[in-house]
Amino acid sequence: MSHPENTAQTSAPAPNPSGKPGRDALWGWLAGLLAGILGLAPWWITGGTLPLQNLWATQVMPAQMPPALLPLSQYEATTIVALLTVGGALAGLAVRIWSPARRRLVMWCAAAGVFAVHFTATVQSFSVLHEGLAPGTLSDLYFFGLMAGVIGSVIAAFVAMLLIASPSPVKATIGFGLMAVPFTSWAVVWVVSVVGFLNVPTAVPTIARWVPAVLVGCTLAWCGLRPAKRAIAWVLNLVFLWLLPALFTAVQAVLGTRVLAGDVPEMLLMGRQVLTAALGPDGGALPTILLALAIGLVGVGVHEVISRRGSGQRIAQ
Repeated sequence: MSHPENTAQTSAPAPNPSGKPGRDALWGWLAGLLAGILGLAPWWITGGTLPLQNLWATQVMPAQMPPALLPLSQYEATTIVALLTVGGALAGLAVRIWSPARRRLVMWCAAAGVFAVHFTATVQSFSVLHEGLAPGTLSDLYFFGLMAGVIGSVIAAFVAMLLIASPSPVKATIGFGLMAVPFTSWAVVWVVSVVGFLNVPTAVPTIARWVPAVLVGCTLAWCGLRPAKRAIAWVLNLVFLWLLPALFTAVQAVLGTRVLAGDVPEMLLMGRQVLTAALGPDGGALPTILLALAIGLVGVGVHEVISRRGSGQRIAQ
């Protein structure tokens, strides 16, 4: 773990003028391309067959559904968010670890690589969906509602990439905190895809509940509390840990019911009720927030002790 006070200095190494812009751009694009593919990989390894649709024009079996690069379905809304945003986050992480001299050039090329994957997957999947849906107003609402969700997820992936790739520890910490919940969902999709839905260990949901808190806590420990402006990242990360799981729960609850399908006012009312309950005392967010805060504070404290011992030894010498 790097020293919180020196992170801003070490995260932006001296430029290397000898590097070739074309080569950096190519490697950045390839990194973004691979990140976008890896983000969608948990879905692709299942075979990538379009989920069954309530509004499909013909009666078919699941195995007869056409291939699709995205799992377009109202029941997979949070999965789509996770698959797309993690691709952007991985690209940002690659740029941050690489820390090239031409950071901006590489970052935009990486973004182009991720976008190429997302654009291809979106066009192919919605073309397949459009061809198979039964005509009608409800189908149009369903189609464009899914499209709005996918476009929003692509934008969120870009934002996550910019934050994580930033040389600013505060921005990077905010980006990591923003991705803790989607990354956990993405990891769960991997588990389900590999072992099968019926074979998922019973401990997985319990573990998944605490993983975002551990990720946020480790991120806060890495960020540190000095200078004082880094407290902004702490506050935002804890807010994300409180808000995002509740938001995921509300979206999945509303879109996962067929009773209110097409009744937008009732769906919004149900979503508000579920979100309010999830954000309240019975939502279970407080223990995860306290865990993240405890990990962050312990990490900062341990680093301070190690730093002081190191300083004392240098003085003694």
